[in-house]
Amino acid sequence: MSFLLDPPLLFISGVLIERRVPADRRDGAEAATLGVFFGGSFGLYHNVPGLGLLWRPFRAHNGRDFMWNSGVFNVNTTPETGKSGWPLHATAALIFATYPFFLKLGRQLGRQLGQLTASAS
Repeated sequence: MSFLLDPPLLFISGVLIERRVPADRRDGAEAATLGVFFGGSFGLYHNVPGLGLLWRPFRAHNGRDFMWNSGVFNVNTTPETGKSGWPLHATAALIFATYPFFLKLGRQLGRQLGQLTASAS
């Protein structure tokens, strides 16, 4: 889970929810999916102990480093002494706020695909 990987994974999850989960359980599946992503991502961002198995394979320094850099980018996640780091945290909050959007977008595509296959039959 990282800011690079989460949006496409949420989108794919939304498509799968619409295509594979019974209609009466989709909202619950959406809530559970968001819970897993928010819980895991918040945990990584706040360096909760025990999540090293998620960030170590990407050669990240810690969970926050993984959330920002995903082993690809080079965002400085440890501001120099005396700097608050609040712009980084504010940007993270904005990114977290987009998570439901990506899941909803995936669900919308899943519904459209379902309508296409139903009309083709």
